[in-house]
Amino acid sequence: MPKSFGYSMNILILCTGNSARSILGEAVFNTRSDGRIRAFSAGSNPTGTPNPYALETLQRHRIDTRFARSKSWEEFEKDGAPVMDAVITVCDSAASEACPIWPGAPVRAHWGLPDPAGIEPPDAARAAFEETFQKLSAAVDVVMASPDWDTGGDALKTALDKARP
Repeated sequence: MPKSFGYSMNILILCTGNSARSILGEAVFNTRSDGRIRAFSAGSNPTGTPNPYALETLQRHRIDTRFARSKSWEEFEKDGAPVMDAVITVCDSAASEACPIWPGAPVRAHWGLPDPAGIEPPDAARAAFEETFQKLSAAVDVVMASPDWDTGGDALKTALDKARP
């Protein structure tokens, strides 16, 4: 089955609000996978805007944030949407919700991470977003170092499970 954008894998990172963890995950996969993965993010109940601390964290790591927007997972159910090889949930509420049936029956994984979005004051919030970014970066590095992850199926599932932050 041909992949969108010429990438070898398409991965969707899901959370409830699609404003923090999933946006960070999308950015990390897209910048650390050497072009072998095209990541997307979405939420079951999107907030409508990315969290400012998420954008600040990405900018601090010199990652362009023009891609970032909070969107519903319904966008990826439509005809013409990229075919997903994997769907990763990054928060407990998204993991317990019924995910839609994705075309192509993608591999599923759960990388539960604490939500940095509600943390105050600003210095603590920045530290929480940085910690989340670092955990996602380490997880993506584990996936990329795993043997045969790019063959999909069981090898991809093993790599994603092994990488769980």
